[in-house]
Amino acid sequence: MVSKNKGLSWLVGMASVIIILTALKIAESIVVPILLAIFISILSVPFIRLMERHSVPSWLAIMLMLSIWVALLMLFFLMLSNSVEVFSNNLPDYANGVNDLLVELSPLFKYWSFPFFEPTLKEHFSPESIIQFMAEALAGIGVFLMNTFLVLFITIFLLMEESTLTRKFHAAWPNSEYKLHAISEYFKQVNKYILIKTVVSFMTGVLVTLLLMFLDIDFPYLWGVLAMLMNYIPNIGSLVSAVPPVFLALINVGLFDAFMVMSGFIVINVVLGNLIEPRLMGFKFGLSPLVVFLSIMIWGWMFGPVGMILSIPLTMVVQIALFQKEDTRAIAVLLGNKVPE
Repeated sequence: MVSKNKGLSWLVGMASVIIILTALKIAESIVVPILLAIFISILSVPFIRLMERHSVPSWLAIMLMLSIWVALLMLFFLMLSNSVEVFSNNLPDYANGVNDLLVELSPLFKYWSFPFFEPTLKEHFSPESIIQFMAEALAGIGVFLMNTFLVLFITIFLLMEESTLTRKFHAAWPNSEYKLHAISEYFKQVNKYILIKTVVSFMTGVLVTLLLMFLDIDFPYLWGVLAMLMNYIPNIGSLVSAVPPVFLALINVGLFDAFMVMSGFIVINVVLGNLIEPRLMGFKFGLSPLVVFLSIMIWGWMFGPVGMILSIPLTMVVQIALFQKEDTRAIAVLLGNKVPE
């Protein structure tokens, strides 16, 4: 009977998880701004605390931090609009570059019996298709800009609540000092992870920008920002961010420069991601590589690029929640990258 009840409870639990995930997917337009606001708040809190230690009032520190975020966003949109304008002016040159590349690769396609590659590339990289893609991208940016204001408003309220949140937890659960301490320590680690990931991502963006400026590749600042943002996505983000500048170098400069761009991306990400970042972290997040990959897929499916960027912190929140109960602790252990001793 006990085994039957336990099996039933597991079945109910799995059904509950599916229902919750489905509900979050349906509420994506509401959940995504909240997640972004939480992410920005976590990054902002250390700087606000630093200003408060220098006798800056809390409300003024919050306003200054939000002003910095708004300035960064405006700088990003100005850079993006300028890149779109330059791209539009250079579009005929890029189209000619694509055609020249297809002419050079056509014998190779025919030799390997891939005749469908050439018409496919012409279809997707024609001037008309590129202009259509730009129009859709600009429409998406307009929606993103509208959501940005919502994110900033939510961030304001989160930062205002943050200073009293610990006291509220203690008042709500006065007899749960151990659990509150464990949760507090965990979120300190999550905070550390996000801050260090942001520093490493910023360094990645700067180095990519300098590399592309040295190789005289168009839009180095845009590709640097893209590399910085994509660096938050574990394993595959850096590879994805390398595709546009490598392709642009291939059609606009030459094969050698495209190879140099790809090699530069590999060196930057190996040095920063595999050598410097682990040393800065000082600890390893307890997720297995398979769980990391699956979390990117699941959170990406649910919340798009935002879910992929926040996949590791979100999965870690789930793992710490599972550790709190004896019945679900086994799942938390399976999610980890180490076997408990």
